[in-house]
Amino acid sequence: MKTEIKLIDYLSSRRSIPAFQMGAPGPSEPQIEAMLKLAARVPDHGKLAPWRFVVYRGEERARISEALAAMALADRPDLSDEMVKVEKTRLTRAPVVVAVVSTAAPHEKIPEWEQLMSAGAVCLNLLMAANAHGFASNWLTEWYAFDPRAYPLLGIAAHEKVAGFIHIGTATVPPTERPRPDLKQIVTWVGSEA
Repeated sequence: MKTEIKLIDYLSSRRSIPAFQMGAPGPSEPQIEAMLKLAARVPDHGKLAPWRFVVYRGEERARISEALAAMALADRPDLSDEMVKVEKTRLTRAPVVVAVVSTAAPHEKIPEWEQLMSAGAVCLNLLMAANAHGFASNWLTEWYAFDPRAYPLLGIAAHEKVAGFIHIGTATVPPTERPRPDLKQIVTWVGSEA
């Protein structure tokens, strides 16, 4: 039985697990659908839902990874054996990978920038939804998120952009903390206390 955790405690200790440190089991289809419902509950000015999901699972992940590796090798034939191995495992590191795809477009009232930020919020919500279901998660982009030649392979249209690939699985190692920003370096106070 899982212990309930307060949201403030979760947020103060939230940590991504590197995708290569995940393994099976991954979430089931009903769990993925539940995560996606939670992920979609983000600020969305104008109720445009300017994003969508592509879920990669099963053997299809290996087929796409091999094709991505072939693209990388065509561009850089001098890739080391280690990097070729990395390229061949792009979508197979975790049992499930979800692309959050921004469909932001010009709109008479809603700036594209706001639509893009909404897609970013979806990525963070999906990380947290995966964690809430007991899974590890990691938000990655990597080169193929920005290479339109890979889009047909990934099920992404030419006019869309990848906000992130969310890798979801079971952690094979415990999470470790990393340095966080010093608030003194990133906060500007304007005005005084009431």
